Amino acid sequence: MESPLTAAEPMLWSGWGDPAKAAELPAPVRDLLAQLLGVRAPATPAATFGEVRLPPVALPPPLLAALAAIVGDEHVRADDDARIRHTRGKSTPDLLLMRAGDASDAPDAVVLPGSHDEVAAVLRLCAEHRVAVVPFGGGTSVVGGLVAARCGSEGGFTGVVALDLARLNRLVSVDPVSMIAELEPGLRAPQAEQLLTAHGLTLGHFPQSYEYATLGGFAAARSSGQASAGYGRFDDMVAGMTVATPRGTLEIGRAPKSAAGPDLRQVFLGSEGAFGVITSLRLRVRRAPAVRAYEGWRFAGFAEGAAAMRRLAQQEAPPPTVLRLSDETETMVGLAKPTDLGAAGRDSGCLLVAGFEGSTGDVAYRRDLAAAVLVEAGGVHLGPEPGDAWAQGRFSAPYLRDSLLAAGATVETLETACFWSNLPRLYDAVRLALLGALGSPLVMCHISHVYATGASLYFTVVTAQTGDPLGQWAAAKRAANEAIVQAGGTISHHHGVGRDHREAYAAEIGDLGGEILRGVKERLDPAGILNPGVLIP
Repeated sequence: MESPLTAAEPMLWSGWGDPAKAAELPAPVRDLLAQLLGVRAPATPAATFGEVRLPPVALPPPLLAALAAIVGDEHVRADDDARIRHTRGKSTPDLLLMRAGDASDAPDAVVLPGSHDEVAAVLRLCAEHRVAVVPFGGGTSVVGGLVAARCGSEGGFTGVVALDLARLNRLVSVDPVSMIAELEPGLRAPQAEQLLTAHGLTLGHFPQSYEYATLGGFAAARSSGQASAGYGRFDDMVAGMTVATPRGTLEIGRAPKSAAGPDLRQVFLGSEGAFGVITSLRLRVRRAPAVRAYEGWRFAGFAEGAAAMRRLAQQEAPPPTVLRLSDETETMVGLAKPTDLGAAGRDSGCLLVAGFEGSTGDVAYRRDLAAAVLVEAGGVHLGPEPGDAWAQGRFSAPYLRDSLLAAGATVETLETACFWSNLPRLYDAVRLALLGALGSPLVMCHISHVYATGASLYFTVVTAQTGDPLGQWAAAKRAANEAIVQAGGTISHHHGVGRDHREAYAAEIGDLGGEILRGVKERLDPAGILNPGVLIP
C-alpha cells in the first residue's frame, strides 16, 4: 500500500478551502455590485470561531468509550474544533448559518476509522445503540448532504457521529495490465492524483471541488469532472467497490461488464451514504497525458454555441476532453475567469472553452477536427489565452462566493441536465423562475458536461442579501426546483440529492421509485442510522 506524501489540510470552517485564499472583493467590484444589484455590506459581522454556538454532546461517555475501543482514543474527537469543522457542508445556506455562529447541527463526535473492519464495527455498534452516522469525506456537499435528522419520523437517535474517512487514504494496488487501481475512499483528489502520477496514470477527474473532495464522495454523489467529455463521469470509472453496511459487507464488481443480474454498483453510486459506507474503490485509470492544451472560441449567442457543442458531442470522432460554454451574461461578467472578475464587459457573445489532453499527435488531430466543426458552426477562434485563463482559475469560483457573501450578496449555484431538444426550454424556465423569485438578480449559466443525447446546465445566481438571506434563497431554490421538474430536467446532474433536492427527487422517480429506495434502506440499514433524512423520499 502507498500513502500520500502530503497531508490533506482542513477546510476553512466558515467558507471554502484554504483560509489563506480568502480575499476581500476589490473596491471597484463592490461598487459595481452596489450599482447593479443594490448590494450592501452586512449589518452584522461574521462570527469568529470562538463565537460559534454548539449544542452539548448528547452521546453518553460509555458509548464514546466503546467507539474509542474500536478506533483508538485519539480517533474519537468530541472537542469544539472537530465538531465545528464537521458541521454541514458548503452550500450557501450552510455557510450563512456558520457565519452567523450557528452550529446547532454539529455532530456529537467525530470518529476516524483506519480500516474496513473498523468501519464495519462502528456501524454495528451505532446500529445497536441507535446512533446516527454521517459518512464524511471532504465536507464539500452543497445540497444539505451532511446534516442528519435527529428527531421526528427519521430521528429519535441517541446522538450523531460524523464518520470521517480521512485515515482510509491509501493506494492499495495498481493493475497496469487491466488499467485498474484500487484506492481508499478518504483520499482527496489531489492526493490520489499524486499517487497515480508516480505510476504514470491519472483518473482525469477534476470537478470544481477537486482540491478538497474525496474519492468516496465522488462515488457517493455521482460526481462529474470538468474533463468529463474526455474521461467520463466518476461513476463511469468505478469498476468495483467494497461497502460496509450495518448488515454486513458487500464486494461488488469482478469484471468490466456482466450480465449476472442488475449491477449492484448502481445501488451505492449516488447513494450519499444512506445505504452503506464505501471503504475501497477499484477505478478505471488512464495514462497521464503528455500534453494539455486549452483554447477559447466566441459564438454570437448561447443557442449557436450549444448547437456547435451538440455537433461535437454527436460526431463519430472523440470530442474535446474539456468542453464548456458560457452564456452571454456569464461571458460578460467574466465568470469563466473568477480571478479577473473586475474586467467585466470585455467580450460580447458567448465564450466556449475547448481543452485537449493526450499524446502530442492525438491532441493535434482532435484540435483540427474540433476547429473544423466550430468554424463551420460560426465560431471565432480566440487562441489559447481564454482557455489557459480558465484552466488557471478553474478551482477559484468557490472562493469568489465567499468574498461575495462577505460583501453582502447572496450567491449560489444549481445545476440540471436534459436532452438536447429540451435544452432551450429548460434554460428559459430556470432563468425565469430565479428572476421571478429574486426580483432583479444576476443569473448566469454555462454548459459544462455534454453527451451525444444531451447536456447539463449550471446556473450561478447573485443578488443583494435581504434581512433574511436564508429565506430569500429557500424561496428561490423552491422556484428553481419546481421549474426543473416541470420543464423535464433532472433535479441534479452532479451535485446530488442530499436534503435540498429530496422533494423534487421524489417527484422525479415517482411513488414506486420511492418505495424501492425505502425497501433497500430497510434491508441494508434496518435501524435507519445511515445519514438519516438524506436522499430517501
